Amino acid sequence: MKILEAIRSLKAYQRLLEDLRAGHPIPTGLGLMRPARLPLLAALWEDLDLPLLFITDRTDRAMAVLDELAFWMDRSALQIYPEPNPLFYEQAAWGTVTRRDRLNSLTSLAVYHFLGSPRPSKAPLVIAPLRAVMTRTLPRRDFIKNSKILKVNQKISPEYLQRQWMGIGYQPVDIVVEPGQFAQRGGILDIWVPAENLPVRMEFFGDELDTLRRFDPATQRTVEKIERLLITPAREVLPAQAGHLNLPEDQPADEFYIPMVYPLPTSILDYLPTQSLVVVDDLLYLQSVGNEIEEQSVKLRRESIQEGILAENFPIPYLTWGEIIDELNSLRWLDLGQSNGEEPSPLAESFQSGPRYGGRLKPFFEFLQELCRKEQPTLIVSRQMSRLKALWNEQGCSPDRIQFMEGSLSEGWQLKISAEKQFYLLTDSEIFGWERPQPRSRVRPVAETPEAMYADFKPGSWVVHVDYGIGKFIGLVQRVLDGVEREFLCIEYADGDQLFVPVHQADRLSRYIGPSGEAPTPTRLGGNEWHNTRQRVREAVLEVAQDLLDLYSRRQVAQGFAFSPDTPWQHDLEASFPYVETEDQLKAIAEVKRDMERPRPMDRLLCGDVGYGKTEVALRAAFKAVMDGKQVAMLVPTTVLAQQHYETFRQRLAAFPVEVEMLSRFRSPREQDEIILRTAMGEVDILIGTHRLLQPDVTFKDLGLLIIDEEQRFGVTHKEHFKKLRTEVDVLTLTATPIPRTLYMALAGVRDISVINTPPAERLPVITHIGPYSPRLVRQAIVRELERGGQVFFVHNRVHSIEAMKRHLQKLVPEARIGIAHGQMDEGALAQVMHDFTRGKIDVLLCTSIIESGLDIPNANTLIVDRGDAFGLAQLYQLRGRVGRGAQRAYAYFFRHRRKPPTPEGQERLEVIAENTQLGAGYSIAMRDLEMRGAGELLGTRQHGFIASVGFHLYTRLLATGRASVETG
Repeated sequence: MKILEAIRSLKAYQRLLEDLRAGHPIPTGLGLMRPARLPLLAALWEDLDLPLLFITDRTDRAMAVLDELAFWMDRSALQIYPEPNPLFYEQAAWGTVTRRDRLNSLTSLAVYHFLGSPRPSKAPLVIAPLRAVMTRTLPRRDFIKNSKILKVNQKISPEYLQRQWMGIGYQPVDIVVEPGQFAQRGGILDIWVPAENLPVRMEFFGDELDTLRRFDPATQRTVEKIERLLITPAREVLPAQAGHLNLPEDQPADEFYIPMVYPLPTSILDYLPTQSLVVVDDLLYLQSVGNEIEEQSVKLRRESIQEGILAENFPIPYLTWGEIIDELNSLRWLDLGQSNGEEPSPLAESFQSGPRYGGRLKPFFEFLQELCRKEQPTLIVSRQMSRLKALWNEQGCSPDRIQFMEGSLSEGWQLKISAEKQFYLLTDSEIFGWERPQPRSRVRPVAETPEAMYADFKPGSWVVHVDYGIGKFIGLVQRVLDGVEREFLCIEYADGDQLFVPVHQADRLSRYIGPSGEAPTPTRLGGNEWHNTRQRVREAVLEVAQDLLDLYSRRQVAQGFAFSPDTPWQHDLEASFPYVETEDQLKAIAEVKRDMERPRPMDRLLCGDVGYGKTEVALRAAFKAVMDGKQVAMLVPTTVLAQQHYETFRQRLAAFPVEVEMLSRFRSPREQDEIILRTAMGEVDILIGTHRLLQPDVTFKDLGLLIIDEEQRFGVTHKEHFKKLRTEVDVLTLTATPIPRTLYMALAGVRDISVINTPPAERLPVITHIGPYSPRLVRQAIVRELERGGQVFFVHNRVHSIEAMKRHLQKLVPEARIGIAHGQMDEGALAQVMHDFTRGKIDVLLCTSIIESGLDIPNANTLIVDRGDAFGLAQLYQLRGRVGRGAQRAYAYFFRHRRKPPTPEGQERLEVIAENTQLGAGYSIAMRDLEMRGAGELLGTRQHGFIASVGFHLYTRLLATGRASVETG
């Protein structure tokens, strides 16, 4: 890349490179500005061709570095060495992804010490937050000693291998679906080594290893044959070495016991091969972070010993800051930050901040023309690359000196190469004022286990088979069929008859949903009872209320506006989406566009779990409408959500001539009057607002699309207003969980529905805790989040005592910055608090349920709810949906009163939310809510117990087969 060549041409860089190659110490920090550090790091990695370890302060910065470095260098050489989720001294699981990424990094460094193991073609560059480096790990000596290279035609016993694998942390399973597992079937062994992208199948002929093949865990098909495989430990504490701990049989030795199993403190620094280089982001800042981590850990240790949950002689599970410095001084290392009291290096003085234009494209292009005249080389890196390039070409300028690239960097700069020549790097930050989107990790795929389809079935629970009806789940049984022993799910029906369902057909079963506490009557096998029941349900759900028929028949014959096909700007907008769309998301977008391009008014419901990407679908639909000269109204239930959507739309559409405005109580009466006038004159393209949009004084010059976020949050009078609009304009409704009336309309085909069932690739389930309020757990949860650079939602739904709760939290966690948000606050103060929290100026947002709907702050990944038993089940689910929206592991704590027991219903709601932590749990939550509250007025008639359950079951079956997306004709 030319820009790296420009850096290499600097005399200051050449001197630095010579010193590093010669092993000369670099006594002071370079003092580089942050945006210049990563291209310099990429240049050093290429020129030194040795393993590099880059240490930064926290996880969020490490993830941003990983994401952005991929622009500057080969992505395959980059690795993340994450910090564990638990705090030091906290006994909790590390997590599969954390364990795998750490072992992958250790392996990439350890292979340089293996004899006979081929080294990678490119040396690794490992990125680690400080707490990950402080965390003790398996000594390198033990890692290498317990690693083995297997080769084709090697003589080795499969039984010996299995014993060895269990001793180094591998888990025996029936089918290998994730790293750290192995399976045996006859003369075949499958194993998934953490550092491998795919599992490997070994076929033996007696004790001779006949073949080695990588295979796809989802299809079980061979991907490629290999000649050798390096098998490394699957855990950072080896079960074979932890036997002296004398733990209970049901309690395996996990990473919590590393300091007890391995007395000598070892970190990733011990794995670095000779001549490798450690690069520190900013030593002074790292020192303050390290001291803070140590102080918090000492306090947690003291509290844990006092409470009797930690032994007084428990070893320190981390390296202190002093030990880290001692380790660094024994290695070659370089500090990119500013040393205390030192002047910036000559290399740092070569970089300066670039000019900023805040979306004003005319002066920006004038500046580019000036750079062309002066023949200054310039690189434009933008998510709007194609549009900027097209506009530049329209200027009639030669593109020789200006290079355009698609990408997303945090900031740009100008590099002084000589007195006459400078190199300019300009990004969306300088051009539009955009902040770079929150980076998300690339999680390698894990195959779904067959057990996932029936994981929530418990012996004795009632289930529904799509073909045979309602029965009682007995459990898993083994049966011999055609001479082969197989697993079946045993279902008991009336008169003791039993049905054996093969595991691979588990998707034909679902939980029975009926009135809470009432047992259903099991179906008789072999008769027409179930067939007749299904027929009655179909007839029940086809009884359409007259007003719905009238409305939708009018909609069918109404002539709406047929929008034009996508414009080039539409493609540019969609290309600027910083994440990878899921297949469900793409399908929903295509269905919405197809509806908009038809003359019939669209009325589509978009169902998708919290954080699954519904807003992006709505944004693209809104932009499509504006491109045809139509106005868009977006109706949301809360002021806070309106503000967030307003900022999202403004940021995503900043590169286009689209006027976005907001109507809510965050606007003064004078501002509202001005916005209403401009809307009526057609000067506002997209108007986002709360119920204020439905007032008679709000009129549109040419409304083409109405977007309703969470329709169930609006009242009857508002919905009557929606009904009238549906016969005139296109309507797109967003919801996280479908309500019974909506389910009916999908079945009856009177309303089009799209479903986003697939979570984003990096999404992790939220770890959920329920129990009595515990100040120790609250402090522990907040400190854990602050240590990794995150933020916390604390929901206290009583305004009169919220100030007292703030004082309690300030005493509990004095290091946290706390802000209050609730609906009775002054508009300006509430807007400022939300703005500060979004920008990271507040650590803990102490708030009411005002945050319940749609709020998306990826950096907030811990939720604490006081008196969670007082919330409805759907509210609890929506609240939990505020966290876990990025790549970080998220935590949700739902506390009840410390002394007063909750009501049985309140306790049941908490148990349901704790049970349903899997991704896409919205439908499970909706069904349990239906079970607990009853079906209510469904389709205008009261539907009870058995029929309601069967109707809901039929709907979920239609969803699974895609038939619920049937369009009205």
